[in-house]
Amino acid sequence: MTNAALYLRISLDITGEHLAVDRQREDCRRIAAERGWTIVEEYVDNSVSASKRATKRPAYDRMVADHAAGRFGALVCWDLDRLTRQPRQLEDWIDAAEDHGLLLTTANGEADLSTDGGRLFARIKASVARAEVERKSARQKRAAAQRADHGKPPSGARLTGYTDSGEIVADEALIVRSMFTRFSAGDSLRGITVWLTEQGIQTRFGKPWGPTSVRRILTNPRYAGRAIYCGKVTGKAGQWDPIVDEAAFDAVQAKLTDPRRITNRFGTDRKHLGAGIYLCGVCGGPLSTHSGGRYRCRAGGHLTRMGASIDTFVRAVIRGRLARPDVADLLAVPDTDGAKLLSVQIAGLRARLGKIEADYDADLIDGRRFAVATEKVQAELTRAETTRARTAGGEGLGSVLAAKDPAAAFDSAPLGVQRAVLAALATVTLLPAPRGHKFDPETVRIEWRQS
Repeated sequence: MTNAALYLRISLDITGEHLAVDRQREDCRRIAAERGWTIVEEYVDNSVSASKRATKRPAYDRMVADHAAGRFGALVCWDLDRLTRQPRQLEDWIDAAEDHGLLLTTANGEADLSTDGGRLFARIKASVARAEVERKSARQKRAAAQRADHGKPPSGARLTGYTDSGEIVADEALIVRSMFTRFSAGDSLRGITVWLTEQGIQTRFGKPWGPTSVRRILTNPRYAGRAIYCGKVTGKAGQWDPIVDEAAFDAVQAKLTDPRRITNRFGTDRKHLGAGIYLCGVCGGPLSTHSGGRYRCRAGGHLTRMGASIDTFVRAVIRGRLARPDVADLLAVPDTDGAKLLSVQIAGLRARLGKIEADYDADLIDGRRFAVATEKVQAELTRAETTRARTAGGEGLGSVLAAKDPAAAFDSAPLGVQRAVLAALATVTLLPAPRGHKFDPETVRIEWRQS
């Protein structure tokens, strides 16, 4: 009596009803019955591709391990390309047939590894299937490049905030825009994640948000209306409406790539109002948080202060300043002419990139001149976009001052925004204080910055 296993697979099950797998099962069971084999196990990979070596197929991997352990001596699949599309994997099964007597056959009767003719046919068919996979990949890459060249959205899974055709999904776009606004205002990736969770907002896949998924949203150039190919900006405008303007997008990229976020944890998630903002009254260096919610001079250990009373006092002072009638004077007037000039410069540089590409396509310049010219213009474009991003800063203070009640807006703002407002409005210096004494406001020096 021969113990047999069935391997059933389909690359994509759109309905999720396993109907194609069920059809394979019926045919494979018929073959096993005709040969008098006893089915001891079924291995099913539903909606799993076999075209890429990196793709994990859990049932397939389990089947390989079970065969090595001697659980079955015959294997039935509907077709060879259901078993594998990798010639290298096929050779492993041929070795198993030749060295260990594995009986492998297909339900359509086209391959039988128990014969030399069957093995020859299997190798030819696997090579043809692999070639078709490669041709399909080349066609898909060329189509994707053409879509990007024409400024069309990439095919495949839709982007949050857009339909498959690039139209805006209003409720999702509002969430995306809020992420950019909150991060620009000073909130952290983790702070945004907490806000999404508290609001009961999930990803379009029905899963909770995390700092990584929030970052993917914030770094996607398509939200600023920029066409991309293979994850890189092509320099051409996308044929869809942006959810955020380019200046706001560039400002977020400047914050995300700021080296201080890595070296000094500047702008990353914080738990205390003054961490990295308050200054030591002895050496003038920034204070860090210590155990028990205390602020400590990290340069020379000149002072250690309990943080709760200090933060309460500083918040009250900031709140009082925001409640004054002249609060609007705190917001510096942006250089609108300079911002407009930068936008014109950026548009011109992108047009130059398009002209260079057109000249190259028309054989007016060779590859070397194309590479040199593109590198030069791209460097100018990067500098201009970075400059424009810096001029778009100050969203934390702006979001609070634009509110009907700035003091109340400050109170209800996330910690990241409160920290941004504090840093924009004042310099806070902590002076040494005797231990064991009650909090003394005179040991906290607050100096207002000029608008």
